[in-house]
Amino acid sequence: MIRHSLTLLAAATLAVTAAHADEGMWMPKQLPQIAKALKADGLALDANALKDLTAFPMGAVVSLGGCTASFVSPQGLVVTNHHCAYGSLQFNSTPQRDLLKNGFYAATLADELPAAPGSRVFVTVDMKDVSAEILNDKTRALTGKALTDAIEASEKQLVAACEADKGHRCNVYPFFGGLQFQLIKQLEIRDVRLVHAPAGGVGVFGGDADNWMWPRHTGDYSFYRAYVGPDGKPADFSKDNKPYQPRLHLKMATSPLNEGDFVMVTGYPGRTSRHKLPREVEFTFGWEQGAIVKAMGESIDIIKAETAGRRDAEIKMAARMQGLQNYYKNRNGQQASYDGSDILARKTAAFDQLKGWANGTPERKAKYGADIAATDALLAEREAIARAEYLLGFASPSMLGSARQLYQLAQERAKPDAERKPGYQDRDLPRLRAGLQQLERRYDEATDKRLVAHFLARYLAQSADSLNAALLGAWGLKAGQDEAAIRARLDGVYAASKLADTPTRLGWMDKDAAAFKASDDAFIQMAVALYDDDQKRESRDRELAGKLQKAYAGTQRAMIDFHASRGEAVYPDANSTLRIGFGKVQGRDVGRDGETWTAFTTLRGIVAKHRGPDEAGGEFNAPANELAAIKARQFGNYYVKSLDSVPVNFLATLDTTGGNSGSPVLNRKGELVGLLFDGTLDAVISDWDFNPKAVRSICLDARYMLWQMSVVDKASRMLDEMGVKP
Repeated sequence: MIRHSLTLLAAATLAVTAAHADEGMWMPKQLPQIAKALKADGLALDANALKDLTAFPMGAVVSLGGCTASFVSPQGLVVTNHHCAYGSLQFNSTPQRDLLKNGFYAATLADELPAAPGSRVFVTVDMKDVSAEILNDKTRALTGKALTDAIEASEKQLVAACEADKGHRCNVYPFFGGLQFQLIKQLEIRDVRLVHAPAGGVGVFGGDADNWMWPRHTGDYSFYRAYVGPDGKPADFSKDNKPYQPRLHLKMATSPLNEGDFVMVTGYPGRTSRHKLPREVEFTFGWEQGAIVKAMGESIDIIKAETAGRRDAEIKMAARMQGLQNYYKNRNGQQASYDGSDILARKTAAFDQLKGWANGTPERKAKYGADIAATDALLAEREAIARAEYLLGFASPSMLGSARQLYQLAQERAKPDAERKPGYQDRDLPRLRAGLQQLERRYDEATDKRLVAHFLARYLAQSADSLNAALLGAWGLKAGQDEAAIRARLDGVYAASKLADTPTRLGWMDKDAAAFKASDDAFIQMAVALYDDDQKRESRDRELAGKLQKAYAGTQRAMIDFHASRGEAVYPDANSTLRIGFGKVQGRDVGRDGETWTAFTTLRGIVAKHRGPDEAGGEFNAPANELAAIKARQFGNYYVKSLDSVPVNFLATLDTTGGNSGSPVLNRKGELVGLLFDGTLDAVISDWDFNPKAVRSICLDARYMLWQMSVVDKASRMLDEMGVKP
């Protein structure tokens, strides 16, 4: 079954030239099939060579585990977006040393700061198809939780064998709803240090007001450095470590970037949903997204109110606020584009066409019919669970989350390592410890308590028969209780726990289950009380996931085979694995009377938008030294005559999504011309429905970054290291 499907998938990629030129987040192995089209569009490199993950330029592109970055010097210097390094700036900030506001520049190697705990640089070194190993004949005969468990066991075996090569992190990723699996091997660099970030008035200029908007004038860049041990292998932080020397690094462009130029982007896009079924589309935009966005908006308002006037609390909650605001605006933009559109009607018509084809002959009906029919009922079951439980994620105290995680670890450590749940094996302990350690600078008790009280009140306002009895028992709460009563209960629980103390919290990593059961810590007691219910719900979810995996993969197989029968290409949805996209630098006719977006913005826009620290929430507060340099027309080598200024940001027809943040934008020769950092609000719906007329990615122009570094921040050491001439 799998082999046949993969053969058809390979055949489908042969017809990729029929797809829209700018659409697609392509797997490297697919690029030979589109080599002719890429050459015609302007690529000067050998497209066939781009499938080699260890060759130029792919070998210079790295993952930060949520963002993308790239090596830009022989000494392990890594460039990414400012918002990707925001957590490290936040973790190292205090009211007395406010890196979020003032930026950071390490004048020497010794001045470079450890990044936030758990920071990593992942260098992909291999991708291997392991579908046959994961879905062997024995596994394919299973269903429900048995199937989920079997897939997980196979994945753990493959990962363990891969990670026998010390210093590497390996993971198995599903494609096409679990129809295909890839084992991806990455060098895991554990000593990551902060080197440079511009002032907040550059790195987040425009703040939330300009987020997902054009025209844009944001200097969204920062620099890390990767370090390894004296032996050249990955190691934990040590003063004896030395800069990592990558085999390859990107060089800055030697020719100017102009509108119409070919560009490509390499990175690790997170998630897209273009192959989702009509039922999933309707549920997402008909209920789920609205419910979650509402909760996020309430969270944003509560955090703002609770931290107002307390700078240390603002700093502690800054990374969380950044994520909330970004998601909130993005999802509202998606919803606005969806409402009144024909997206659901088109997807329904396409799915009906697929079902007609799948049931068009007895052979195809026998092959695909049962899976397609089963998928709808299973999705309905998943939707019911989501409706009942979505508020629980918002109503859990941070320290209760830590206590549950720690108690689960104690339970798992009693088992052989190979039998433990993913996330609790020995390979996972450094990540778990880092997450617990991060709370030291990302937890504010007053804010946490107010958030929990608000969402527990919302949860308890639901019908009593829909509430989780175990949760109510652990809290000592009843349906219908108001926020004041809940707050009184919370005050007692928080006061009776010492988990907010970092050494105490970390100390629980080494204790066994008996110690947890004997503890009088309030959050530890709750974690123990909730454990059986947590396991019961996890088993329920694994049973459903196994049934859905089998049916959904079969439905996706029908989709691939259907398109292959028509000579059409199918690329997989993004899933945080390495992808490549192609496009051109291009503005856009917005479609509103008299409104056209030009391809580039300039320094003039910074001056025009500047409002200072006390207006517009301080979001348009450019640094004084930057404004002075602009006024004096100190443009250095980065002046562009046609713009009569230095370019700041540019638009490109690149197909990207979250996770692509920090991705290097390369010209036809593979030289660095910018960093991708955003999309436009009216086109974020492209995660679900690609529209070539609307999709534009917003990119930092490398010339603005270099101008800022040379003229404003005087980062001469870094420029020399990057080979940038004065």
